Amino acid sequence: MTAGLEESPAAGRDARHGPLIITTFGLYARGEANWLSVASVVRLMGDLGVEAQAVRSSVSRLKRRGVLESARHADAAGYSLAGSVLDTLAEGDVRIFERVRAVAEDGWIVVIFSVPESERQKRHELRTTLTRLGFGTAAPGVWIAPGNLAAETRRTLERRGLASYVDLFTGDHVGFGDLRSKVRAWWDLDELTALYTDFLRRYRPVLERAKATAVTPREAFQVYVPMLTQWRRLPYRDPGLPLALLPPGWQGESAGTLFTDLNATLGAAAREHALSVIHPDH
Repeated sequence: MTAGLEESPAAGRDARHGPLIITTFGLYARGEANWLSVASVVRLMGDLGVEAQAVRSSVSRLKRRGVLESARHADAAGYSLAGSVLDTLAEGDVRIFERVRAVAEDGWIVVIFSVPESERQKRHELRTTLTRLGFGTAAPGVWIAPGNLAAETRRTLERRGLASYVDLFTGDHVGFGDLRSKVRAWWDLDELTALYTDFLRRYRPVLERAKATAVTPREAFQVYVPMLTQWRRLPYRDPGLPLALLPPGWQGESAGTLFTDLNATLGAAAREHALSVIHPDH
């Protein structure tokens, strides 16, 4: 949403459908030569309760943002993910499905950047990028994350043309004060706890039902895609801080285990349904 402007309620609903569409393409288009037909997108989104007109409106937004591109295969109209988005999704797969947690020996990566006032949009882009990578703010203009994110941070900044504004440092915290208290100040752990708690509250019963009763591929798809859409934001908000620096009983661990179980229980059946829609004659 543009700052200072409010969109209509319908536009707001359309904007919320965009993440579902991106998840669907990330899951199923990449294995289909990075292409889905218009008809299959509309039908898959229909299975998620999104009307055809809302799908088309959301797709138009994603095209304007450079996320999707129009493409034809065998005279059928469809869409592909932009090349830059494919790169982002490929890197995101590691965070989403592998969830590597830092340990104390990884140390820290510190980012300091300087952007001329004439390029203030780059400053906004840098802050957005670092936030998405999971960085916390140690002081004004000083961003920090676990050291195991150094390679990903470097690749991301270079790919987005932001490297020339940035200095990167890695090292250990050697003083002063209690590092656990500092971590709580650098990251909003209360917000993260609330997000993980909501995920657990919403999807623990889903997993129990899925294990207790037979779930059809369509039902699995209807649960799996929204679940993954909610989950895939969390590994970016949470950089995988060492457990020793987090509150006891950190909810991120329980939520991560739940996601792994949901992925194992529903992922294959959801794919089966998606492929039956993408290839209706097979």
